[in-house]
Amino acid sequence: MPDLERHELISPIDRVLVIFSHPDDAEFSAAATIALLAESGAAVDYLVTTDGGKGTEDPSVTPAELSATREAEQRAAADLLGVGEIVHLGYPDGYLTPSLELRRDIVRQIRRLRPDLVIAQNPMRRMDGNPFIGHPDHLATGEATLAAVYPAARDRLNFPELIDDGFEPWKVRQVLVSGVERPNLYLDVSETFELGLAALMKHASQIADPQAAADRVRQRAEELGSASGMPLANAFLSILLT
Repeated sequence: MPDLERHELISPIDRVLVIFSHPDDAEFSAAATIALLAESGAAVDYLVTTDGGKGTEDPSVTPAELSATREAEQRAAADLLGVGEIVHLGYPDGYLTPSLELRRDIVRQIRRLRPDLVIAQNPMRRMDGNPFIGHPDHLATGEATLAAVYPAARDRLNFPELIDDGFEPWKVRQVLVSGVERPNLYLDVSETFELGLAALMKHASQIADPQAAADRVRQRAEELGSASGMPLANAFLSILLT
């Protein structure tokens, strides 16, 4: 299979919307890139689709308690990265499907926040031996996000009730999909990597071994950097919408 055409970030980027399933997903997949975009002057916001209430092995913690903890952790991590608003849709963790309801909720936020760039989760289950074979919530969020970006957010006849509520159609210019097998956009995150790592560490409820997690994230950034001629890199599948 031939290599994909290499892409660059569009310019200018005034607004970015990062859409993911659980508190910590954005930081595990793209924290250094998010910091890079925020430092460049873009307004970055988060959209979290689930309540994150099942991410624990501790039988003494209730889903409501865990959701509250993870929401606070997400705010702390986002503050380090320079992220503004965080929208929590609150769908039950672990049970998410790419429903029309979810798609409409994402379209509403795209039309409201009007991002130039969306960072999305991979809707495809990985079959390359990666041990993180694909949380079903990630797959559902990725599918619903891409369907929301195209065509639903841009076309007036999709969810016309949103127009009645004041949410006019909006066309996203670029999507970056994280966690893909074949990326075509590499970003040098050498200057923001440590900040991204610090943000990731704010998710203490999800990180049993902070050093192992940091080592894993650093190793991946080094591998991607080696493949692209950069010291440390994040990589994505870039989709340009024309």
